[in-house]
Amino acid sequence: MTNVVPFFRSPFTDLTGCLVNHQYYGRCAEMEMRAMDCLEAYGVDRGLKKCNDLLEDLRECATRGKQLLRIQAMKDERERQYKAGERSKEERYAKAPRIDAY
Repeated sequence: MTNVVPFFRSPFTDLTGCLVNHQYYGRCAEMEMRAMDCLEAYGVDRGLKKCNDLLEDLRECATRGKQLLRIQAMKDERERQYKAGERSKEERYAKAPRIDAY
């Protein structure tokens, strides 16, 4: 989790503590707010157990770990099919969309 409580609190840590969040990036902003609301409602100790699903979703949104593993598995399968002769050289990758397709 990116929310870390500092060992020593000072005015400097209070000022810079709000800089590390996902509110400016948009993709994970709402998910982070739900997780933080849950942690605020239950407290940090109980909230880590009660809000575990929300925190796991937030971690996945921030790191995209499963998404990257899925992409790598698709690349590996495509390469395996090419080496096994199930795909020709022309079919190795999907055709690119037309230039004006967007």
